[in-house]
Amino acid sequence: MLNLVFFSSDLLKWIEKFCFKVTSVRMTSKTFKFDFKDLRPDITRVKELLGYGHGDPEYSIGVLIEEIFSECENIAGIKAEYRIFKEPELNNQEKNIRINGIILNVGPVIFKQLKEAKSVSLFLCTAGKDLSTRSRDALKGGDPFRGYIYDLVGSEVTEAAADRMQNSLETELKLSGMNITNRYSPGYCGWDVSEQHKLFHLLPNNYCGIVLTPSALMDPVKSVSGIIGIGSKVRKTAYSCRICDMKECIYREKRL
Repeated sequence: MLNLVFFSSDLLKWIEKFCFKVTSVRMTSKTFKFDFKDLRPDITRVKELLGYGHGDPEYSIGVLIEEIFSECENIAGIKAEYRIFKEPELNNQEKNIRINGIILNVGPVIFKQLKEAKSVSLFLCTAGKDLSTRSRDALKGGDPFRGYIYDLVGSEVTEAAADRMQNSLETELKLSGMNITNRYSPGYCGWDVSEQHKLFHLLPNNYCGIVLTPSALMDPVKSVSGIIGIGSKVRKTAYSCRICDMKECIYREKRL
C-alpha cells in the first residue's frame, strides 16, 4: 500500500531552501569551453584600441579586422575554470589572505575589496595557443600590423572568457544569497606578479591547460588568473582605473 505524506507550504519552502543551500555549498569548481563566435570582440572596440576611433585611415581597417575574425572562427582552446575555497583567513593587519596554508599578499587595495569575503574563487582563463601563434607567424612573415591585431584580439577574447566565467559564478551564487567582488589578478593593484606561483600552487597541475614559467608568466600567453571574493557583504563595483597603478594598461579608463 502506498503511503502519501503531505507537507505544508511553509515546510516545503523550508525544505527547498535548506536543500538548495546544501547544493550551493557543494559547488566548488566549474569548467567552461567557448567558441570564438561566442566571444567575438566588437569591431568598433578593436578599432578604438588600435587608436582609430570611429574613423578609418586610408584603407578600411574594418575589412582587415573582419578578415582576421573569419580566420579565427575555428580556433580551439578557449577555456575558463574556477575553484572555490571556503573560509579563507583574512589578516587585516598584514593585508593578506591565507588559503590552505598559503599566504597571498594581495596588498591593501585588493584586500579592502575582499575583507568581508567568506569564500574566495581562484580562476584561470585562456584564449589558447592559436591566436598567439598566428600573431607570432604574422610578425615573422613581415606583417607586424596583422600580428598586433591578432594579439589584441587574443587579449579581448581572454577578457570575454573571464567575463562569462565571472557572470556565471555570480548568477549561481545569487540563488543562495551570496554576492561576489570584482576579479583581481597578480600584477595589478599592488599584487606582485610573482605571487602567481602561490596561486597556481593552490590549483591542480595544468589547470585550464595553463602552465607557469619560472618568471611567473603564463603559457599560453593570452591567459589571465586571479581571485574573486564571495560573501553576503561583499559587492562588485563598476570598474575604476583609479584603484590600479598600471599606467601603461591599454584598457586604462576604458571601463569607467
